[in-house]
Amino acid sequence: MSDDDVVGWLLDSDPAIRWQVERDLVGVPASTWEATRARVATEGLGAALLAHQDPDGQWAGGAYFPADFDFDGPEAKEPGQPYTATTWSLNALRDWGLDAAVLGDSAARLDANSRWEYEQLPYWGGEVDCCINAFTLANGTWLGADVDGIADWLLEHQQPDGGWNCAWVEGSTVSSFHSTLNVLDGLLQHEQLTGGRHPRAEGLREARHRGAEYLLERRLLHRKSGGEVVGPWVHRFAYPFRWIYTALRATDHLRAASLHDGTPPDPRAAEAVEVVRAARNPDGTWTQGERPAGRQWFEVDVPAGEPSRWLTLSGTRVLRWWDGAHPA
Repeated sequence: MSDDDVVGWLLDSDPAIRWQVERDLVGVPASTWEATRARVATEGLGAALLAHQDPDGQWAGGAYFPADFDFDGPEAKEPGQPYTATTWSLNALRDWGLDAAVLGDSAARLDANSRWEYEQLPYWGGEVDCCINAFTLANGTWLGADVDGIADWLLEHQQPDGGWNCAWVEGSTVSSFHSTLNVLDGLLQHEQLTGGRHPRAEGLREARHRGAEYLLERRLLHRKSGGEVVGPWVHRFAYPFRWIYTALRATDHLRAASLHDGTPPDPRAAEAVEVVRAARNPDGTWTQGERPAGRQWFEVDVPAGEPSRWLTLSGTRVLRWWDGAHPA
């Protein structure tokens, strides 16, 4: 496919994808892509997931795991985890561009009814996992909940090396690529949604920049100590992204942060961008990889081995951002 054909293929899709294509690749007026984004509430993926919300504001009756999940049962011994509970559902709807107003008083209902599986802590207070708290910071800011305590918690739990690690509770004092990227996504979403107007905005922004520096020092791919690739997962692209670090997710985050901050691409991302470029098929698409195991409400992308619109959207906008700053 030509570049125009790829964009046309992407436009022929669910509103959750189409509005992002219109905004990021086509450059239509805001009124056009905003009208498409509004359709997420009533059509396709967004409408289907909204239909699964419980009257108490949750999904699947649980905060991070569905209410019927048996932590001692066979499902718990299988790879992955279920992705039907409240946090995963909110993550998806937010990423798909749902207008928070559509969820009405969901923030209040979750405050009243949802508790973390960890020690039954209140939902908007967060818990002890950096990734969970980063998701909740973004979701709470989006829905208008009071998540200032989580913002403070993330500042307090930044590692000396600049990143974050969910294994801090086991005593880890070095950061994780996965945890760091998830926190960076949460901090960027918080900053975008608040317009940078927050009592600790400067500290949160500095923390985000320090976290990005942790990844950039490692060129988004390598261990700092020996220089080897940090893990095979950096090359494995699949949608939904869930919590897993990949070169595609990392470069797409840097793209969004660069546009938000008004800064050029950092040259230390060059190798990771080339990993993204190398994964592009001759026809301009990216192929769906093997996704994390675990039940979900319904299929949101193609099976492994087929061209993925979600991955192609992300990969195309990463390369356009990078190549636009580095013309041949």
